[in-house]
Amino acid sequence: MLETLFPPIEPYAAGWLDVPVGHRLWYEQCGNPSGIPVVFLHGGPGSSVNPNHRRFFDPALYRVVLYDQRGCGQSKPRGETRDNTTALLVEDLERLRVQLEISGWALFGGSWGSTLALAYAQSHPEVVSGCVLRGLFLGSDREVAWFVTGLRRFLPEAWDAFVAGAPEQSADGLVRHFAGLLEGSGSAAVDAAVRWNDWESAVLAVGETASPSAVLDRALTLDRVRVQLHYLVHRCFLAPDQLIDGVNRLRGVPAILVQGRRDLACPPVTAYRVAKAWPGALLRIVEGAGHSALHPLLAQALIEGLQELRPRLRFT
Repeated sequence: MLETLFPPIEPYAAGWLDVPVGHRLWYEQCGNPSGIPVVFLHGGPGSSVNPNHRRFFDPALYRVVLYDQRGCGQSKPRGETRDNTTALLVEDLERLRVQLEISGWALFGGSWGSTLALAYAQSHPEVVSGCVLRGLFLGSDREVAWFVTGLRRFLPEAWDAFVAGAPEQSADGLVRHFAGLLEGSGSAAVDAAVRWNDWESAVLAVGETASPSAVLDRALTLDRVRVQLHYLVHRCFLAPDQLIDGVNRLRGVPAILVQGRRDLACPPVTAYRVAKAWPGALLRIVEGAGHSALHPLLAQALIEGLQELRPRLRFT
């Protein structure tokens, strides 16, 4: 599966970004310090970067910045939802660019990472040289409802386990039910986080290459899901249609949108809508691939997307 990617690489620098109200964000840089700047935006909300994320980029060509968003991964405090909003994440990203003395950079992100990329690019188009986005997600009620309830038609067994004991089975009701359970830190909160994670894993596994199951870190799962549900309860801190309506601000920003045909979590219709609204975007549908960036076909398409985007970048 990972043979498609560039060889493993270690960071040449790492550090902390201190942001207002108590959060500290961990970041690293790898590749060529004099190369084309590109920032990797991880998914979730609530997930984190990992060493394989460095491997999408040709280390001879790119200066790659990877970081964990508020409450995520190695950033501190992990699992913190206070002062954790999309607008603040956009501010953090711009603050990181300034701290690293990068005049402009490309954005690379998938799923929630594509959401954050669109929000940032629409706020700061003047410093975005281009975008490679995967499995696009606009943070809309419709998309969340599809993920939480619509997919029961495909995964009835996982759905029954997911909603067992829930007093309401609407999308909004389930999100609020699980978010309420996760307000604590005891066994009930952990069990709820694991149940949410099991549903998410069942959805993401569709159309993917089978892989050995990893041992679940229950504390890490609790923190990750807590952040994710915090965003879903608050409708990702976005106004209705904010990101699709704001695509007109990206006129002149080149983009490659990579989308798995079998992606059930973030179906192709969203990427199609964004491509139609964004004059500088090219849509690449990957037949046979689902949601995971590590699917061999999708990983190859992302690497090719970077190659295709490079001569179109507005500045390097």
